[in-house]
Amino acid sequence: MEPDIIHDSLKKENYEDIDFGSNFIRLKANDNVRELQTVLRDRSTSRSDFVFYADRLIRLVVEEGLNQLPYRECQVTTPTGCKYDGLAYEKGNCCVSIMRSGEAMEQSVRDCCRSIRIGKILIHSDEDTHDARVVYSKLPPDIANRKVLLLYPIGTGNTVIKALNVLKENKVEERNVVLLNLFITPQAVKALIDKFPDLTILTSEVHPVAPNHFGQKYFGTA
Repeated sequence: MEPDIIHDSLKKENYEDIDFGSNFIRLKANDNVRELQTVLRDRSTSRSDFVFYADRLIRLVVEEGLNQLPYRECQVTTPTGCKYDGLAYEKGNCCVSIMRSGEAMEQSVRDCCRSIRIGKILIHSDEDTHDARVVYSKLPPDIANRKVLLLYPIGTGNTVIKALNVLKENKVEERNVVLLNLFITPQAVKALIDKFPDLTILTSEVHPVAPNHFGQKYFGTA
């Protein structure tokens, strides 16, 4: 989708109707997903309920994210001796969490991919200027040859862009990165698409107001 068309689309009241292009994926909207989103946005939600419902929504996003990884055809033999033509993951996938809120998504990834490698990037954002800077990163040494699931539940732009620059500095190609996200603003989507057109973004909701309390509520630091 052309950048100017995206800019005009941001004026729409229904942000779910905006077409951000083929590399942008939303979870299928249904009552279950909407309930999870509602509970996470409700200021009266207790921390225990918040973590429970957040984990449910994270799992849905992660499961859909696994569909973006490469597979290969394979044949197995069943216990009755029959041949079954199926699929298997291609080797060489990993995930990278943007600390700290991205770490909330790690367990769901481990539950789905038991032996997946996990890297970390810590980015500090100034509360006044919103400028972001990289404080720490630890990535698999061969990450340039891997498909990367980038974990960050709240997408507001600057932090994700900094993390993507770190991956780019480590020779990771944009087309090999899938951002797994729960909530993202339309402005952040536009900024990411403008700067990283080959990036795949997978989210549950696009809305101009992101629940920025997510990390504090999830880890109990609020």
